[in-house]
Amino acid sequence: MKITLNRINDDFLFECTNAQGNSILLDNTSQPGAKGVSPMESVMMAVAGCSGIDVVSILKKQRQEITDFKAEVEGERIPVDDAKPFKSMVVKFFLEGNIDPKKALKASELSFEKYCSVSKTLEPNVEISYEVFVNGNKVEL
Repeated sequence: MKITLNRINDDFLFECTNAQGNSILLDNTSQPGAKGVSPMESVMMAVAGCSGIDVVSILKKQRQEITDFKAEVEGERIPVDDAKPFKSMVVKFFLEGNIDPKKALKASELSFEKYCSVSKTLEPNVEISYEVFVNGNKVEL
């Protein structure tokens, strides 16, 4: 796995490109007129994307009918020397369709406990929790 990062303006705008030629823009979002996401926002996006792929994949294999899928991630950061790493994240999944809520909750559990490489990478230092909503209702254990 390899990415390249190229500076594309005179400030802090970078284009990150993978081996397939797909790219995202990173920028210093504390500056006015930022045209990309911050590197820390991209970490939260990676958690949402990785776990989202897992959840959708698991539910599709179980023949669940997903008509809409969204995720929200909120991260809490703490000062450590001059850096501000994440202390915790809460991931919320919002699924719509003909979906068994228990299967959605189990798929989310499997993602975070077994499959999601991004959350597993962060796991030693970042507490990641999740909530699942199916057709507007929060799924409880």
